[in-house]
Amino acid sequence: MDEAHLPNTGRCKELLIDGATVYLLPSDNPNRKTKYSLHFVENNGALVAMYSQNANNVVIEGIKKGLVKELNGYDIVDSEKTIGNSRIDIYLANAMDSEVYSSDSSSSLVDETYIEVKSVTLIKDGIAQFPDAPTERGRKHLKELINLKKEGFRAVVFFLIQHPNGNSFRPNWENDPEFSETLVEAYDNGVEILVYKSENTLDKISLVGESLDFNLSK
Repeated sequence: MDEAHLPNTGRCKELLIDGATVYLLPSDNPNRKTKYSLHFVENNGALVAMYSQNANNVVIEGIKKGLVKELNGYDIVDSEKTIGNSRIDIYLANAMDSEVYSSDSSSSLVDETYIEVKSVTLIKDGIAQFPDAPTERGRKHLKELINLKKEGFRAVVFFLIQHPNGNSFRPNWENDPEFSETLVEAYDNGVEILVYKSENTLDKISLVGESLDFNLSK
C-alpha cells in the first residue's frame, strides 16, 4: 500500500477518519519518500483543502485579483519577506517611484504591510477554530506581528478557512490557550485580523466572499 504525505501541520483527527474519501496529488519528484500528497478530504459533504502550505498562494492570488478589499491598493505583492530575523508570509507595499524601487532597499517604499497566513480546517458547530494542535511557531508569528506593528508597520494575521462549512472564526482556547491569549494581545496592540473562506474544487482553490466575523472571547 502506498503512503501519502500530509502537507498540514495540524492533527486533522476530525477529518482523517476511517472510511473518509481523500484525493491525492501525485509528485514528479523521484527523490521523495512518498509518491503522493494528500490534497483534499471529504467531510460532512464538503471538500476540505488539506494542503496548508498552499494557503499563502491562495491569499496572494486573491489580493492580486482585488478580492480582499481590506488589502486593495498596493502595487507590490511579495511572498516570504525577511525582516530582521523573521520571515513573514506576505509583504505588501507601495513604491513612491516604482522605477527606482529595488527589493533590497526600503528607502522608496510607503504603506508597508506584513501578513501572516494561517490555514484553518477545524470546524465546530459551523465555527472555524485555530489551531487544532498547540503551536509555539504560530505564537511566535503573532509576536513578530506585534513587534512590527509597534515599529510602525501595518500588520495582519489572515485566517483562511479551507473547510466550506466554517462561517465564522474563534481561536481554539481549549487546545491552545497560549496562542489564543497571544492573538488577543496582538489584536489589542493593533494587529488586524482578517477571516476569509476558500472555494474548493478538484481543479482549483480560490478565495471567495468577504471577511467573516470573529470572536476572540473564551
